[in-house]
Amino acid sequence: MRRTVNLLLLLATLVAVVASFVYLGLDLLFLGQADNLRQMGAYAARFLQPDLSQTQLLAVGRGALETLAMSALGTLLAALLGLALALPAAGRFGWPARALVRLVLNALRAIPELVWAALMVLAAGLGPNAGTLALALHTAGVLGRLFAEALENTPTAPAEAIRLQGGGQITAFFYGTLPNLWPQLLAYTLYRWENNIRMASVLGFVGAGGLGQMLYISLSLFQEAQASTVIIAMLLLVLAVDALSGWSRQQWVRGA
Repeated sequence: MRRTVNLLLLLATLVAVVASFVYLGLDLLFLGQADNLRQMGAYAARFLQPDLSQTQLLAVGRGALETLAMSALGTLLAALLGLALALPAAGRFGWPARALVRLVLNALRAIPELVWAALMVLAAGLGPNAGTLALALHTAGVLGRLFAEALENTPTAPAEAIRLQGGGQITAFFYGTLPNLWPQLLAYTLYRWENNIRMASVLGFVGAGGLGQMLYISLSLFQEAQASTVIIAMLLLVLAVDALSGWSRQQWVRGA
């Protein structure tokens, strides 16, 4: 019986694949013709000759700094907003505020960064401002939910002891809850920064600035050499940020 079910699933998968090729009109034999393969090879070969002129390298350097600044500032704004929303989302101000803020957090992270960027381009114009706001809004929804869950799982005894000694709610949070919560908050924030540096490189395709916008313009003008330089800069930037973020998590989170 089990073998029959597996065979039927495999047959259904093959039928779905064939039906997809027929429906989309894909012709692999046409793509595999010698002339088409030569054209694709020539197109790929042009990417293997990056433009390393001084003018291009300076422009790519400015774009990389812009992308890095967008990701860092967007993550910082998101962490501050997420922490502010995490308090009511964790039920610290009653269940009506908890339900409302969790709905806001769900809405913020349900909309992808590219959609936020398209909306922010309409609101703030082309450039890095739109990309920064798009990253901040989406990431605030993600970090706010993570911060709220971490806050719910944090022991309440230290904060209650401070309140019993006459301390206010804000004092109890900063001195009783936040020290235990800080390592998790920092780890979540650094991890989201890694993700945002990649996304900041893509947001330029909708006019949000940075390396993504340079890559979009180069590809639109069929400037493969310049596009190759931008792609290499993206890879180096992501690798550098990944290494820095990993080192920071090891140093700061363990220290905390």
